[in-house]
Amino acid sequence: MLLAILFIGKSFAHHEVLPKQFDTPALQISSESKKPYKRQTVKIALLLDTSNSMDGLINQAKSQLWDIVNQFAFARCGDKSRPDLQIALYQYGNDDLSAREGYIQQVLGFSSDLDKISEKLFSLTTNGGEEYCGHVIHKSLKQLDWGKNPDDLKMIFIAGNEPFTQGSKNFRDSAVNAKEKDIIINTIFCGNYAEGVNTRWQEGAMLTGGEYMAIDHNRQVVHIKTPYDDIIIKLNTRLNNTYVSYGPKGASRRALQEVQDQEAMALEEVVVVKR
Repeated sequence: MLLAILFIGKSFAHHEVLPKQFDTPALQISSESKKPYKRQTVKIALLLDTSNSMDGLINQAKSQLWDIVNQFAFARCGDKSRPDLQIALYQYGNDDLSAREGYIQQVLGFSSDLDKISEKLFSLTTNGGEEYCGHVIHKSLKQLDWGKNPDDLKMIFIAGNEPFTQGSKNFRDSAVNAKEKDIIINTIFCGNYAEGVNTRWQEGAMLTGGEYMAIDHNRQVVHIKTPYDDIIIKLNTRLNNTYVSYGPKGASRRALQEVQDQEAMALEEVVVVKR
């Protein structure tokens, strides 16, 4: 899954061949349907561990969001149309969250508003807590609007570093529920590959036909600067100045765009280029 590779900053173990396997038409969203469904959609729920040790993971997510979006500019469905992309965001394992809710929070429901997604990612902070993978998967299945179009591609990416078995909600039950809804669970263990296997992260993915991978979440994402970066940033600024806001939310949306440009620049110049 190249989406996962992009999201985790291209630093993972035992899956080096995946980029070669990715073919943009291979999203395999069937165009054959007995009923006239609306435009096909790729729905991705990101479930991120925001306990104390996960600062590196959050920073990678911030810097790689636009790689995911840019890759989908080339993706095509079976009928050659471009699928819509919607992303939802959950955090779990943070002491600042409600214990009654299992230290889980829906940060953002499915949205195609890229500035809003970026804003929510940049708002995440880490703090120690209990990490319940089965529970957060269950909540995302129950709370999110996954839709009923059988041609949509629906995926969960859950990342963390504690045993997948923690908590009262059995992860196997959550996986069965996901499979019934045609949702694929992909697991990203932040640590040693074998440790992730032993703590059931691999099993959590295999139950729905998903991918398991392990990453060094503290590894800095490497970007190669090009001679065109400064030019792209200047042209982007000029382009932004041509936008005309309208409607009751026009001014606030314009302000949000400007803030997210500043957040991206503060993180790293190359993130602005991708954005």
